[in-house]
Amino acid sequence: MTSMKIVVPFVFVYLSVCLALPLSSTTEPVSEQDWNQCRKYLQRFYNLTETALRKGNDGLTKKIEEMQEFFGLQVTGTLSRETLAEMAKPRCGLPDVQRYSFFPGRRRWLRNTITYRIEKYTSKLTKREVDTVITLAFQLWGDVTPLTFVRLYSGEADIRISFASRNHGDPYAFDGEGGVLAHAFAPGPNIGGDAHFDEDERWTLSRFGINLFIVAAHEFGHSLGLGHSKDRSALMFPTYNPDSYQSIDTYRLSRDDVRGIQVLYGARQNPRPTQPQPKPPHPTKTPDKCNPQLSFDAVTSLRGELWFFKNGIVWRKHYQRQDVTAVPIRYIFPNIRSVDAAVEFKNRDVVALFKGSKYWLIQGFRILKGYPRSIRSFQFPRSVTHIDAALYVKETRKVLFFVGNKYWSYNTWKNQMDRDHPRRIVDDFPGIGNKVESAFQSKGYFYFSNGARQYEYDYRNKRTVRVLRPNDWLNCK
Repeated sequence: MTSMKIVVPFVFVYLSVCLALPLSSTTEPVSEQDWNQCRKYLQRFYNLTETALRKGNDGLTKKIEEMQEFFGLQVTGTLSRETLAEMAKPRCGLPDVQRYSFFPGRRRWLRNTITYRIEKYTSKLTKREVDTVITLAFQLWGDVTPLTFVRLYSGEADIRISFASRNHGDPYAFDGEGGVLAHAFAPGPNIGGDAHFDEDERWTLSRFGINLFIVAAHEFGHSLGLGHSKDRSALMFPTYNPDSYQSIDTYRLSRDDVRGIQVLYGARQNPRPTQPQPKPPHPTKTPDKCNPQLSFDAVTSLRGELWFFKNGIVWRKHYQRQDVTAVPIRYIFPNIRSVDAAVEFKNRDVVALFKGSKYWLIQGFRILKGYPRSIRSFQFPRSVTHIDAALYVKETRKVLFFVGNKYWSYNTWKNQMDRDHPRRIVDDFPGIGNKVESAFQSKGYFYFSNGARQYEYDYRNKRTVRVLRPNDWLNCK
């Protein structure tokens, strides 16, 4: 129990405070509730004590100044707009420190060969991806120190790595998606050096979700004895910032990180012997979005965006912005590699993604519990084994499912298929052919695609307005 008291983990956490504070002006009043939230922030991260609070505002002012100085803000001792904005950002759950820092007593490993073992994997990435990312995260620190990291597959290791949910065997339970991301313990016996990652997070290898490489490399800094840095460019800065993402194969430690770790272990004197290094896992190859022959597997709207699916890749386009971003589907939804059809049920704020005879319901960026389910939930006959395309009709609140040369109409109010379906596509949608590979509605028109041709369709007048290329939506005109 003694070691449990002195080995305190460092954790990444999303902590939002003072969100209700007025930020438009430094002179606007702040409610007592907002002040209470900010006091809690300073108590947690700047050691604001009850004794200091009982002495009046001086203690609170001093801690605000301390926080402002740490983050490089104008030091005023008042809750300025900048101060409140900084307090509202996602951040680590441990107290802030200056420059690089260390655990009490500069705790470090007393040998240069350090062993590690991956005891439990995440379901969000493949084992190969996790193995490679962990190796490369350790290598960041080994490249600038005499340290060598050796992986064990059994037995006791110095650093044990695992993914777990909620209560998982130490005093620091995880809290589900969006809260604490991970924690690590200082070098030492028992749980010393161990790194735990919250399995409920959306772990990825990209800027979307939570990038495992960045978090792992940060946590291993703690496992080696480093605390947090006030240098915003440092890996050991308390805040997790997805906007600072760099590709794994080009990522380098900041000067502050290097100085800190070399104070503990010294610098590497000789170049590391040349040996094969694991290559960073690369995402699914992204097709050329401006290829004139490009066709889509599926298209759907999702909360103000259009999502275009092709061979495991999804392009995201906001209605009011020109930029288009591409990412492998599995980085957003780890259990889904590709889709046949997709549709947003706007009256329910969910999206259905179809693959083969199964479908998933998505809300935002989260797969709802209980999925995947069989497409027979929509009352399809057994002869239907997959969906080619799906379209939500805003005016009628019905979903049209296209399969082969026919389509079904599903009433979302009654949760049942319309009785007079299926019907032939050519009978009800003249001019678009007899097959639909992707479909969606936008600004009053239907858009049907088959191969590299897309038909802008006037549903009320039952006529094709114009013929487009599907990738015209991706800024390829």
